[in-house]
Amino acid sequence: MKQTGRLETFSDGVFAIAATLLILDIQLPENGGSLTHELLRLWPSYGAYSISFITIGIMWINHHAVFEQIDRINRTFLVINILFLMVIAFIPFPTHVLAASLRGPDAQSAAFFYGLTNVAMAAAYACLWFYAAHGRRLIAPYADPRRVSGISRAFLPGIPLYTVATLSALLSAWLAVALYAAIAVFYILESSLFARSDF
Repeated sequence: MKQTGRLETFSDGVFAIAATLLILDIQLPENGGSLTHELLRLWPSYGAYSISFITIGIMWINHHAVFEQIDRINRTFLVINILFLMVIAFIPFPTHVLAASLRGPDAQSAAFFYGLTNVAMAAAYACLWFYAAHGRRLIAPYADPRRVSGISRAFLPGIPLYTVATLSALLSAWLAVALYAAIAVFYILESSLFARSDF
């Protein structure tokens, strides 16, 4: 029997709460404008919500794919997973900051802050996987080596991509947001490979 059941259940709960908290930050301002006008003015919140929700969703899908390859855990792995989940749970805050600041003078700072969170997420996720995969430390005996290798390759671009997108915020907040959205789309496509066995 796999030893990862409780950890997966706890992780799923954190993912679900983080995704739910994203929508709670979208609220109508109370300034007396028409409903249509106020709904339209919230478009930065819709955009930030969409990017973050897709990102969290892809992280959850890939987390599930990773745990399909793992059949045992140790204390170090638990700590790394907790640190990763800490970043996941934090995502709603920089999402709110980005949505609230995107049309103002602090847009670049907000986009940079959002990007730093994504870099931390990618770094924690890479640590989680590569700790488990190194020397097949925690990998199940039945795991296909091609699949394990494919997942490792899929993790490699994460940190560089998010780093470039974050640094682009120093030039333009809009450029950074566009890159964050592009990375989310990239990982939607990338995650589909995790379901394949022909790496």
